Amino acid sequence: MINAVKAILLLGGLTSASWIQAGENRENLMTAGDLPVTNTDRWAERRAHIIKNVQEVIGQFPDQKKTVPLDVKVIETVTLPNVTRQKITYAVETGDRVPAYLFVPNKRDGKLSAMICLHQTYDKGKEEPAGISGNPNLYYALELAERGYVTLAPDCPPFGENHSDAYKLGYESVTMKAVWNHKCGVDLLASLPEVNNAEIGSIGHSHGGFNSLMLALFDPRIKVVVTSCGFSSFRDYNKGNLEGWSQRLYYMPKIKTKYGNSPGKVPFDFSEILGALAPRPVYINSPLGDSTFDAQSVDRCVASATPVYKLFGANSKIVVFHPPGQHNFPVDARTAAYKFIDNALRTANSQP
Repeated sequence: MINAVKAILLLGGLTSASWIQAGENRENLMTAGDLPVTNTDRWAERRAHIIKNVQEVIGQFPDQKKTVPLDVKVIETVTLPNVTRQKITYAVETGDRVPAYLFVPNKRDGKLSAMICLHQTYDKGKEEPAGISGNPNLYYALELAERGYVTLAPDCPPFGENHSDAYKLGYESVTMKAVWNHKCGVDLLASLPEVNNAEIGSIGHSHGGFNSLMLALFDPRIKVVVTSCGFSSFRDYNKGNLEGWSQRLYYMPKIKTKYGNSPGKVPFDFSEILGALAPRPVYINSPLGDSTFDAQSVDRCVASATPVYKLFGANSKIVVFHPPGQHNFPVDARTAAYKFIDNALRTANSQP
């Protein structure tokens, strides 16, 4: 298969109208204009086009020269009945550190799988997945640690104790800053002696569900993705008004400044994001009563991405769970998600 870097380079030389129009045919991922996507090499080209278009909106993924030593500092250690929780900070670039909670199971035999756990839009950020405050349905960093995973719950800017300014640091969106920060969080997990660095996944709800997808798009080390209430198609969001997605403080301001908050002008959509993750396992929690991200729209995105998964012989690896209720991550949906993670990472963590 053509690797991602080579595919991006190839795209630089593709002037065919078929590929230029690829972004306009966002629901049919198996065609690019008049060129059918019939094999994984052709898909690699289409995938590179998707990533290029995403970066048109959120900015370029930083050069690895931005990487600095993690320089982890432990602020507090709390021993709980089943896990140890550390409050830490770590460096993500010159002059910027991320506060986070790190959980390690107290009992372990060999290296463990790990999950980066991303919070929703919540003032106290990392405290919610860590089980310290907020909605108990969103305590997934604590719950997964109790299940036998090493987990990391970082503050995404501008939440919790993370007060960095993405734009002053040279980013075009908070979304890309979050991708970079979370990539560094994966670096941290992979560096730990307790962690099997081949078994790392991402999980998040709402704002964190979106960030879980975007991190996985740019970091192939993410081997399983859980996104709860994280997306619908742009055209179905808020009757087609993308003001929410273009908020400068949280997301992608170019959606407004360059594309006028118009779904038809934004050069990517979530059906393409899902397809670009194939064949990695993706679990989607989409409550039937979610008024932010319509369940039927989520199903349409999954239906668009499913042929890509079939191309890889992985059509069972993209799963949607539709619990009743509103914008939430109830216990039955979380239980199913945790079993999905267990199966995807092929660890001994599996529990009934």
